[in-house]
Amino acid sequence: MEGDRLEPTVTIKNIERELICPACKELFTHPLILPCQHSICHKCLKEILYFSIEDSFNDTASETSNQSSPRNRMHSPSLDRIDRVNRSASQRRSLGWRGWKRNSLTPKTTTFPCPGCRHDIDLGERGINGLFRNITLETIVERYRQAARAATAIMCDLCKPPPQESTKSCMDCSASYCNECFKIHHPWGTLKAQHEYVGPTTNFRPKVLMCPEHEMERVNMYCELCRRPVCHLCKLGGTHANHRVTTISSAYKTLKEKLSKDIDYLISKESQVKSQITELGLLMKETECNCERAKEEASNNFDRLFDVLEERRTTALRAIEASKNLRLEKLHYQIEEYQGLLENNGLVGYAQEVLKETDQSCFVQTAKQLHERIQKATESLRSFRPAAQASFEDFVIDIAKQKEALGDLCFQSSGVDIPEINEEQTKMYNKALICWDHPQKISSTDTYILEYRKLNREETSSVWQEREVITKNEVISDLDINSSYAFRVRGYKGSICSPWSREIILHTPPAPVFSFLFDDKCGYNSEHLILNARRNAVESRAGFPLLLGAERIQAGCYTSLDYIIGDTGIVKGKHFWAFHVEPYSYLVKVGVASDVKIQEWFHNSRDLTSPRYEQDSGHDSGSEDIFVESLQPFTLVTLGMKKFFIPKASPASLASKDSLNRILPMPSSIGICLDCDKGKVGFYDADRMKCLYERQVDCSHKMYPAFALMGSCGIHLEETIAAKYLQYQDEDM
Repeated sequence: MEGDRLEPTVTIKNIERELICPACKELFTHPLILPCQHSICHKCLKEILYFSIEDSFNDTASETSNQSSPRNRMHSPSLDRIDRVNRSASQRRSLGWRGWKRNSLTPKTTTFPCPGCRHDIDLGERGINGLFRNITLETIVERYRQAARAATAIMCDLCKPPPQESTKSCMDCSASYCNECFKIHHPWGTLKAQHEYVGPTTNFRPKVLMCPEHEMERVNMYCELCRRPVCHLCKLGGTHANHRVTTISSAYKTLKEKLSKDIDYLISKESQVKSQITELGLLMKETECNCERAKEEASNNFDRLFDVLEERRTTALRAIEASKNLRLEKLHYQIEEYQGLLENNGLVGYAQEVLKETDQSCFVQTAKQLHERIQKATESLRSFRPAAQASFEDFVIDIAKQKEALGDLCFQSSGVDIPEINEEQTKMYNKALICWDHPQKISSTDTYILEYRKLNREETSSVWQEREVITKNEVISDLDINSSYAFRVRGYKGSICSPWSREIILHTPPAPVFSFLFDDKCGYNSEHLILNARRNAVESRAGFPLLLGAERIQAGCYTSLDYIIGDTGIVKGKHFWAFHVEPYSYLVKVGVASDVKIQEWFHNSRDLTSPRYEQDSGHDSGSEDIFVESLQPFTLVTLGMKKFFIPKASPASLASKDSLNRILPMPSSIGICLDCDKGKVGFYDADRMKCLYERQVDCSHKMYPAFALMGSCGIHLEETIAAKYLQYQDEDM
């Protein structure tokens, strides 16, 4: 046959690595084409599917035995799993195991990692039966094998010993014959004479491509949509009925032309490829030289550090030795003094001899000086104090900072810019969203290392925790409430890193974050308020109805407050939420209110238009102070004109009657903390988590976040609050 003509030996040798199965690392045997267009031995594929079934059973058993920690099985490529399959396949081949029989059941598991590209492959319902044989690859492998054993002839299967060298192989009989045996077993005029015969071979599989879905039909068409050969039954009523198909000959011609053009292009670029290979070889040598140079430079730098440390060690040891000698000298002198106080030795012996003097004038002359010495010795005995200390605590070296600096020792280059944490985009709630950028807006880094640590009063040097990040932001979870954290970041370009950025300190809220949206049903006035589609921002129409009727107004009047509440209520627990008020806002009231008070606001016909009705309106009313002292089912504070107004009856305002002490700059982000169990509500500068005002509130009913707008105003809930990005505990509700 034409397909069995041998190609030049050099061509066969050069394509050897293309003929190796990625699973068993041997020449392909009956290869099949996978959906990812890689090929694999038929036997290797069955072994992989067999172990996939085994793994699925093991996973099911482990999930059943441990219901408290369920696992979601992910069909992802696993190198260990592929290696295990390869080792098992090799062991079975070494033990003579031939895998499944031809008529055995096909494994039901159809998902497995491709050994070639390591992507998950799903064979569908038909499994292996839905795959095509790679007859072309099979033929090329046979050519390679024939070229490899060219020196070893294929012997005749029918000759009596000794067998002769075969000259033909019958594809129908699956046997090889010499000329004489072929004439005997395939005589002229018989059916065997019409058998298909080829040159000597050991591969007797029929080289006819059959349809996987219709096993008795040969493929004779090509589906352009699925890009695979099909038979006429597939087109008539099968899965390719509505697909565009073409004839096999047309597809053969088109694909062969494309492949020939691509091969001709590669051949024409042979010189370019050789030059690029040479360039890559030079780069490898240059890499090795630069590596040795970098290692030498690094070694020299560490030698310099060793020299500095050795010098400092020598100096420290000399200082300790000198101090030791001085102390020993003082202690030795003190020992001699005390030894003189012993009987029959030194001062005591001399004093005893002086006492023997009978001449009074001589005794007085000598005893005066001796008495002073004895008295001094007596005092030293009463208050014993060593002349020197044995401890060398003064010579203890604190190496904590140096140790940390050496731990951070790494390659640095001026080519890597220092990142800078963006405090405006950075948000801190139950989770921290840390954002950073480069001041020059030019990023030359591959990855970043973000470090953070909790700042404790008891423990000043807590351990840094790090995250490796590819993007310019990261979310840190599992942060403790009412705590301070320090953050810093550095960039890496390969093994080169930038210095650390400036540390920033952020504070978590005093309570878990409470998530809600603005309620567009309960009391919402669509004529006065504009609520966006996401229900996380509301604006006031600034009294449009009043302006439309302004020509009829002859006297001044108060405009009314338009209320809006959150869509979720709170019954118990401690919760925190945050929002920001637009700087142009005229008057905004924020706080909490019970469901009873909300019904009164929305349905009571009393005049609520006068600011005197509100406890913290800012008007000087004597009854207002008495009103605020009583425990109320609501608390609202006033914001507007970029100011935060503290209610008059608060402790801060009682300290001074100056109204200016009640006016604070409005924070860019405002937080509210409601503690239902203690009946307290606090208002915070959410950027610094600093409490601006706190008071008691009646929490006997369900409490809601409450807002009121007058004039031109705007309120936006923080994204982490409105998007329900941070979860809160249901048991606290």
